[in-house]
Amino acid sequence: MLLPGMDFSGKVAIVTGGGTGIGKATAMLLAQLGADVVVASRTAETLEEAAQAIARETGRRCIAIPTDVRDEEQVVRLVQGTVDALGRVDVLINNAGGTGMMPLSQIATRQWERSFDLNVNSAYYATREAGRHFVAQGSGAIVNISSMAGVHGVRGGAHYSASKAALQMFTRVTAAEWGKYGVRCNCVAPGMIATELAKAAWDKARLDLDKGTVSIPLRRAGTPEEVANAIVFLASDAAAYITGEVLAVAGGPNLGGIPDE
Repeated sequence: MLLPGMDFSGKVAIVTGGGTGIGKATAMLLAQLGADVVVASRTAETLEEAAQAIARETGRRCIAIPTDVRDEEQVVRLVQGTVDALGRVDVLINNAGGTGMMPLSQIATRQWERSFDLNVNSAYYATREAGRHFVAQGSGAIVNISSMAGVHGVRGGAHYSASKAALQMFTRVTAAEWGKYGVRCNCVAPGMIATELAKAAWDKARLDLDKGTVSIPLRRAGTPEEVANAIVFLASDAAAYITGEVLAVAGGPNLGGIPDE
């Protein structure tokens, strides 16, 4: 039995970065709950494989639209292509993002700009375009995917932390301005999540997960599916009176103080 408000039947969702990891898990869950879904990312082959798997496993329509979300014109085409193919748009998940880590002294201007292009500007383009439809129809739900780096910062990621913090403020202002139109906008801030890309990076860095998760109260990394659960809840009618919030999905607060016994 579904939690009241978690039925997405008749709704259409866009998920950027939907070919792998958190985005794919979110698109899959939305489709399992009845939504038709458009997934977008730069890698066409991976994206098409994800769309086919989602459609096959859920019986819902899932369309792949290859998109570089840093390119404004491509994002405009993504939203319009969704409406043309599926008739409407009800949910926008701004999940595409990422960065390379390096000391502040080594961040070139273009690298700083690329971080904002990918993590902030892309969400602005998609929100603006989908928002036209949301405002016209008097409803819509947006969930932006930030990071705990945008909450407390991370050394070696000044550009990443700043861009993810900006995305959180963009979320709050969007919620404040568009609430009167029936449009909600929330944000999820994942912590240490075992996506395919993250696990590859951890292996390359020879990260000891037991040591790497010792400061996490739940003592483990999270899964893409656990983040997807939070995203889909905030996108659903079950969260109808929640907007402008940032929800941490990070295994608990990382506090100082006395060590565990």
